[in-house]
Amino acid sequence: MTVSLRPLSPQERSDALKKAAAARAARAATKERLKTGDLSIAEVLDSGGTEEAIARMRVTELLEALPGIGKVRAAAIMDNLGIAASRRVRGLGVHQRRALVDFMNEK
Repeated sequence: MTVSLRPLSPQERSDALKKAAAARAARAATKERLKTGDLSIAEVLDSGGTEEAIARMRVTELLEALPGIGKVRAAAIMDNLGIAASRRVRGLGVHQRRALVDFMNEK
């Protein structure tokens, strides 16, 4: 069964494109601040509760933004903590958040 979406008007399409670009920019800025050390994992996870763009970020993207963590190491960390590869920041449970923050603080 396929669900077809109604066609968007030119104004709706333009608004959606602007919203998507703003979300990408917010995620990129957050990843850059993580990379430079201006933000911690705990702060990003907390901001995911209020910022929609951060809430939709994949946890693997978040980990890969940290210095010294690439795709393989991020996957190993998530597997070690029992977090699914497709998980987004919003979808993390309380225990998963705590485990991730504790793991990163030990590092």
